[in-house]
Parts: sequence; C-alpha cells; structure tokens
Amino acid sequence: MPHLFADPEFWVAVAFVIFLALATWFGAFKALVNALDQRGSRIAAELAEAKRLREEAQALLASYEKRRQEAEGDAAAIIAQAKVDAERLAKEAEEKLADFVSRRQQAAEQKIARAEAEAMTEVRDAAAEAAIRASETILRGRSKGEKGLGVLTKSLGEVMSKLS
Repeated sequence: MPHLFADPEFWVAVAFVIFLALATWFGAFKALVNALDQRGSRIAAELAEAKRLREEAQALLASYEKRRQEAEGDAAAIIAQAKVDAERLAKEAEEKLADFVSRRQQAAEQKIARAEAEAMTEVRDAAAEAAIRASETILRGRSKGEKGLGVLTKSLGEVMSKLS
C-alpha cells in the first residue's frame, strides 16, 4: 500500500471524491439539477410555442390558399363574362354594320329608282316635245287657215295627253 500513496492517480481520485462530497454537501448538484430542469422547462415551452406558431402558420396558409382559389375562381368568372360580353358586342357591331349597309343599299336603290324615273320622265318629255314639233310641222304643211289651226291645236292636245 505504501506504493499506492505515491501514485498521482490515487491522489487525483481522492481529490475528485472529496470534491464530489463537498459539492453534494453544499447543494451544487441540486443547483445543477434545478438549472437543467429550468432549461428543460424553457425548451418545452419554446417547443410548445413553436408548435402553436406552426399550427397558426398552417391555418394561415390554408386561409391564403382558400383565398387564392376563390380569387382564381373569380378571375375565371370575370374572364368568362368578358368573353361573353366581347362576343355580344361583336355580334351587335356586326348587326349594326349589316343594318347600316342594308340602309345604305336601300337608299342607293331608292336614289337609282328616282334617277331612273326622272330620266324616264325627261325622255318622255323630250319624245313628246319632239313628237309635238314633228306633228306641228307636218300638220302645218298640210292644213292652212283657221280650220287647220283648230285641228292642229286639237291634235297637239291629244298627243300631249297621251304622252304624259
């Protein structure tokens, strides 16, 4: 055993045992256990807070996802309505254009008909005028005197009434 007291490892072990005894005597282990318990409680509280925040974030994410889907649905409805409105407006514009073209065509046809009627009237008037002059010339050459003038006037009146 004398050899045991000369060994430095023995004295380190003795010092360690004395240190542990003194630490136990003064309550160092209690303080260490309390500090570890407090730290464990703080970590558990932080974990609970993190879990609560995670659940809150998931609820918020679900809410935003629902809003996004609603917004996409609203956007699709707006686009569909815009397409319907555009088609309706295009159809209305096409109908208005067709109506405008039809009215313009009718106006042009009426104008042509009036021009034809005026031309026919002018041609009739010119033909009547020419026929009257020709008749007058022929009848003057054939009839002389008062009696001839009366027949001429009567004949011209008949020609005018028939040509008009």
